[in-house]
Amino acid sequence: MLRFLVLALTLWAGLASAQTCSRLVASGNPQYPPYLWRNPADPDLLMGANQELMQWLSREIGIPIDVRYVGPWSRVQEEARSGRIDLIAGAFFTVPRTEYMDYVHPPFRETRSVVIVREKQGFRYTRWADLEGKEGVTVVNNSFGEEFDRFMRERLKLTRTASLEQALRMLSIGRGDYLLYEDSPAQAFMASLNIGGLKELQPPVAQERLFLTLSHQSDCNTPQLRGQLARAMYKLSREQRMKEFVERGVQAWKTSPPVPDVR
Repeated sequence: MLRFLVLALTLWAGLASAQTCSRLVASGNPQYPPYLWRNPADPDLLMGANQELMQWLSREIGIPIDVRYVGPWSRVQEEARSGRIDLIAGAFFTVPRTEYMDYVHPPFRETRSVVIVREKQGFRYTRWADLEGKEGVTVVNNSFGEEFDRFMRERLKLTRTASLEQALRMLSIGRGDYLLYEDSPAQAFMASLNIGGLKELQPPVAQERLFLTLSHQSDCNTPQLRGQLARAMYKLSREQRMKEFVERGVQAWKTSPPVPDVR
């Protein structure tokens, strides 16, 4: 009788889990063109290359995925920590983040994070140590990979802003010597905000891989779903589909008026 009861409870728990996983909610950095940005037609949704990736992934695993705007990047990470969203559509690997979400392998994109300065007031930069003693700007909760994040915490003086737009404007008016951010989103925002007089320095501070992540607190976080996601991401990599999504994201951003990232 006891064995029957245990079996029944196990089956019921599995059925309940399956029933709660009828839909997934994804989000990501809303100031991240050509990967993600707020949809001007419906600011509660996100659009871009990673949103197209989520549409493709939804078809592969047979579960609808809503790609929603839930706030700035710092808020997105808190929503994943609490399980109020299931997926983050694009995150770098850091050890602290593994405490609240699983990374789905393989990664779907490699990105470059760079030092951006004013053209007329730049400085010699060939290594990380050249940033020491200067005033830097970056965005709250932004990561550049484990190694540089540790160097940044221990050796650099940084002001952290709520948005990339704010960081770019601060740099352009001299409230900081340099900005740390990824090259493609920064270039896209400079163009849309008509901010000139800035340039990238080489080499990049980091070249990091973007992953899909799944919240530990998600009701859908099961071995079955993790397996489905991994198989789908392997197929994505094998078929090199992300390149197409990014190309379309670049074109869409050119004609998409930016929506302020505020609530």
